[in-house]
Amino acid sequence: MLISKQTLDEIALSEAEYRLIVRRLGRRPTTVELGMFGALWSEHCGYKHSKLLLKKFPNTGRRVTVKAGEENAGAVDIGDGLSVVMKIESHNHPSAVEPFQGAATGVGGIVRDIFTMGARPVALLNSLRFGPLDEAQNRYLFNGVVGGIASYGNCLGIPDVGGEIYFSDAYSENPLVNAMCVGIVRNDRMVKAVARGAGNLLMLVGADTGRDGIHGASGLASQTFEEERELRSTVQVGNPFMEKCLIEACLELAETDWIVGMQDLGAAGLTSASVESASKGGSGIEIDTALVPRREEGMSPYEVMLSESQERMLVVVKKGFQDQVKALFDRWGLHSDIIGRVTNDGMVRIRDGKKVVAEAPVKILTDPPLYRVSCRKPAWLKRLQALDLSTIPDLPRKECEATLLKLLASPNIASKHSVYRQYDHQVQTNTVVLPGGDAAVLRIKDTRKAIALTADGNGRLCYLDPYHGGAMAVAEAARNVVCTGAEPLAITDCLNFGDPEKPDVYYQLKECIRGMAAACRKLNTPVISGNVSLYNETRAKSIYPTPVVGMVGLIQDIGRHCTSGFKDAGDVVFILGGDGTHGLGGSEYLELVHGLVAGRPFIDLSLERRVQRCCLSLIRRGVIKSAHDCSDGGLAVALAECAILGGVGFTGRWNISGRRDAALFGEAPSRFVISVPPEKVSLLKKEASRWGVGLVKLGTVGGTRLVIEGLTDMRTEDLRSAWHGGLERALRGPGRG
Repeated sequence: MLISKQTLDEIALSEAEYRLIVRRLGRRPTTVELGMFGALWSEHCGYKHSKLLLKKFPNTGRRVTVKAGEENAGAVDIGDGLSVVMKIESHNHPSAVEPFQGAATGVGGIVRDIFTMGARPVALLNSLRFGPLDEAQNRYLFNGVVGGIASYGNCLGIPDVGGEIYFSDAYSENPLVNAMCVGIVRNDRMVKAVARGAGNLLMLVGADTGRDGIHGASGLASQTFEEERELRSTVQVGNPFMEKCLIEACLELAETDWIVGMQDLGAAGLTSASVESASKGGSGIEIDTALVPRREEGMSPYEVMLSESQERMLVVVKKGFQDQVKALFDRWGLHSDIIGRVTNDGMVRIRDGKKVVAEAPVKILTDPPLYRVSCRKPAWLKRLQALDLSTIPDLPRKECEATLLKLLASPNIASKHSVYRQYDHQVQTNTVVLPGGDAAVLRIKDTRKAIALTADGNGRLCYLDPYHGGAMAVAEAARNVVCTGAEPLAITDCLNFGDPEKPDVYYQLKECIRGMAAACRKLNTPVISGNVSLYNETRAKSIYPTPVVGMVGLIQDIGRHCTSGFKDAGDVVFILGGDGTHGLGGSEYLELVHGLVAGRPFIDLSLERRVQRCCLSLIRRGVIKSAHDCSDGGLAVALAECAILGGVGFTGRWNISGRRDAALFGEAPSRFVISVPPEKVSLLKKEASRWGVGLVKLGTVGGTRLVIEGLTDMRTEDLRSAWHGGLERALRGPGRG
């Protein structure tokens, strides 16, 4: 070898990959070329261990206008000449190193993916995972991440309307920070991330280039944390006020005919933005790094090409329109500089003044090797799935109330109001259903339509059964959207896993994708965009396999939207859907009360589809007054949440056959807690029969207590206190609750 292992480790290339580069080029790469290969062939950009698996996802449908992989984000048509554009991405490793800036720049990056397509960003969501809050380091990471998300999103004036937060030992030292953005675009003004047309100009817009973020894609995002080392220089620093100007300027530019394409500078910076745009355009590019404005002295071409400084855009300007484009950016107070041009020779040519420092074919740079890892179900997983739940003592009647309060106060279930109150979720005046329910609802101005948005995932279920856990992540996201009265349209996903070179982890990744793909096909929700975040390990300890599903749904008439809380005294409460079996394994109850993460989750996708369609039909016909997904914490928690959110009590009774703990706190999928007025019960029964789904009467709405005959008789105010303050008490730390 003519290169050191330390150098290869720094750019996340193996010796075999280096030899492949030499063979394809017919020579040793230059320093700049090697850095570019390292970035573009990294796991973060090249998807070496996941691209072959991702082909299993369905990505087409009658509403899909931009499918996964075509552009920065995917898009679905919602009528009236409009499309919803959406994507979710991870910023896990940067947030572990610098939680505030890591999370803030994660928001900034995903927002750029949306407006670079000419779409107005209208909503942010996030999915977060941390270690237990009784550890000071986890509280530090939590507060930093939430602060970074709030700071950046609020400065941009984009409402943060939904998401989820979970806590587990599996995420200690390796938090997950997944940021999702949704935008609206006119179909005739969608911008592509493409460079084509020989002689057209490459314009770099926004912030000056610094040394922050170098090796962010190839090092920080594509390797495990095996030891303590100084990584802060690889974490970017954001400027949301500049990004706000970029949003407005780029959206104004999208209304003109002056440009060919536009691409944000995210992972791998100028390298990725320019080379991938050329690849999509079937062209070549030439860049002079000496023309790139920088904020630090002595930067080399290598550093310029690999910097991940934030708030930068690459605009492909039609030759002859550069003065108009520059004048537009000048009005917004943004620097804009011509740094290169489009060529027709299929080559990437990087100069530093007159000196050529890199010259390689686009096709080689964007064609990393793809890997499959031999794997099978690990023995440890078989043992966890084989747990005999009958050996666990059932819940005594006298402990039902205390257990319900304990679950409601658990940070995984408790209200997240102390988080989302830090986010501005009503700016832009589109938010109809605020955070705290099953899904957010935003009106589409100048129409009767609205969209429902959610982000969901459960790593514990995927850990116990990757296939069914992956399917359940998609199904739960769809159920949450259906609860609002919206038809699920499409998903964006963020696949968070450990080291894919380990057979056990690759098995998890493969099976999760297989399960998600099956659910997407059954529920008709194609995958239109996404992100894969691998190597989420610290000192050889892997996170739970955690696929996060962002979903959009469409409400044709905003007047028919539905919410989770009970409404009126006398309304009749039912559980619509499955029979509640297969729900104790992997539940919050089992871990919180018995300290066990074991069992085998299961979902019947055919039943799931029927239940969702039945519920959606009933909401659209005005039969259902409230609907709430029965998931984390099971039926008893769902009833308590409906009472808390509605500010009214519940009284009921039903026969429990089998275990009390499974009936009250099991988390079997495919179930909704619904309420209907008495005069519409017959319509409800008829519709449930038509769809062939189960329907069990639970009780009636009314009073100020939650009464389950023979099991609970509690003030709703006590339930509210446990649920509303659970997370805040945990954040105070041990002994300070």
